[in-house]
Amino acid sequence: MIGSGGREHALVWKLSESPQVKKLYCAPGNPGIAGIAEIADIPVESVRELVTFAKTKKIDLTLVGPEAPLAGGIADHFQGEGLAIFGPTKAAAQLESSKVFAKDFMHKYHIPTASYENFTEYNEALAFTRTLSYPLVIKASGLAAGKGAVIVKDSQQASSTLKEMMVDKILGPSGQNVVIEDYLEGEELSLMAFCDGKTMVPMHLAQDHKQLLDGDEGPNTGGMGAYSPVPFISESQLQDFQEKILQPTLKGLQKEGIEYKGVLYAGLMLTPSGPKVLEFNCRFGDPEAQAVLPVLETDLAEICQAVLEGKLDQLKIVWKKSFATCVVLASSGYPGSYEKGKEIRGLESVRDDDGLIFHAGTSFFDHKLLSSGGRVLGV
Repeated sequence: MIGSGGREHALVWKLSESPQVKKLYCAPGNPGIAGIAEIADIPVESVRELVTFAKTKKIDLTLVGPEAPLAGGIADHFQGEGLAIFGPTKAAAQLESSKVFAKDFMHKYHIPTASYENFTEYNEALAFTRTLSYPLVIKASGLAAGKGAVIVKDSQQASSTLKEMMVDKILGPSGQNVVIEDYLEGEELSLMAFCDGKTMVPMHLAQDHKQLLDGDEGPNTGGMGAYSPVPFISESQLQDFQEKILQPTLKGLQKEGIEYKGVLYAGLMLTPSGPKVLEFNCRFGDPEAQAVLPVLETDLAEICQAVLEGKLDQLKIVWKKSFATCVVLASSGYPGSYEKGKEIRGLESVRDDDGLIFHAGTSFFDHKLLSSGGRVLGV
């Protein structure tokens, strides 16, 4: 398992339940993961070192948690060395790593999404915002850890947001290209699916809550909590999502000559005119994985194997008749600057039947469990 967050802890926990899995490693992992997998102290960006580790340990399957290694082409490197890896190639991961690519792809293959324009020049983008009604959404094209989309309420905020992204470069190269799109209103949903290049099988739907505070107030974060399944979505709506979003996406990828193997996650807005795609992600959501995996009955290792072998159509994926919710405990100040090194006490008193605790931003130092990230734990 590559990664160190709450999503990776949830994936390692789920894989540990599989009778097929004899040994688990995680790089670089976290203190929670260390209880169920052997930790390899290798950063996610050290692809060559990860490849060497997989070869040396004779790893049968590697899963990638975070988006950055996938965008960087880690799957291509592993495949080039004959190593099995669950996750899309660099070309396929453009659906997440480039909002410009994703929006143009959706437009080309008639996948419902908000009206938009792409810009590389600040002055042109600024002039365009002055022709629009508000609110609208400005998105950095590149990866921004869930913080690259800003809802702007007036021309002054549009101007400052564009300046920060395109001139001040607060997001680095990720903000050099921007997408400006219509603001959509409705319920936001997370539709994740397993894909083997030929077949796409949806998971239970989840709803993520991105804004920091109760009542959908405050700034956007990487995600403050999620639950699954979503009780107000009917079977006919789920069928609609498959026909209007998942199937056209799969066919579009095939037409582009891209074989997609891994998890595809469509962030949806349920508008009065039907579902529209806000964004694509090319991996499990965080914290959606923490809410979806506990209600998965089928062996996750079996699913991963079926994806890699192109046999997803031969596997029946079964879900428990139950639900799960994950609430994120975050450091004060997140998603802005926050303090690290706060001691975490009392986890040993939590029993298994009380629920699950997934570590996200934790570290172990001087015999103490400490906070080390903005999102610290998922309960």
